[in-house]
Amino acid sequence: MANYVLEEKDGFTVFGLGTELKSDYTDYVGINKEKSSFWQAVSEDGRLDQLKAIAENDYVFAVNEAVNNKMMYYAGVLSQESLPASEGSRVIQFPKGEYLVVKGEGTTADELSNQLAGITFGQVLPEVNHVAYVGGPNATVLMDQENGRVAGEMWIPVVRK
Repeated sequence: MANYVLEEKDGFTVFGLGTELKSDYTDYVGINKEKSSFWQAVSEDGRLDQLKAIAENDYVFAVNEAVNNKMMYYAGVLSQESLPASEGSRVIQFPKGEYLVVKGEGTTADELSNQLAGITFGQVLPEVNHVAYVGGPNATVLMDQENGRVAGEMWIPVVRK
């Protein structure tokens, strides 16, 4: 099984710039393409640099959240600050509690994010039968980048069954 831990976390706040994912929730190819296009756009137009400027640390978050029956996806940072309001910007509250944390490494942030989501939802959650994901925001956290490798974790809030 994948490398995972259950970890208690204090509540935390991520400020994110987001987009609505229009693909059907079962269309993984379409969703991944939308996410990839979004990351490329925020990286190229300077919004990611603006986020990093208000960040409390070097972590960059890729957040998935259902908001008003829409699948939303955010690029975000840990921050008590926010940028001027823009379409798709949001303060995302992650609850205090237990989190399923799956660690991984990839050659790009996209690859890592897709790999961690597949492992977490496809392998780990079905096998770890004493906890359940009951919704709320979840995130891939990009923590380190060196020598052409990206390291990070997927954080999913869970409850004991």
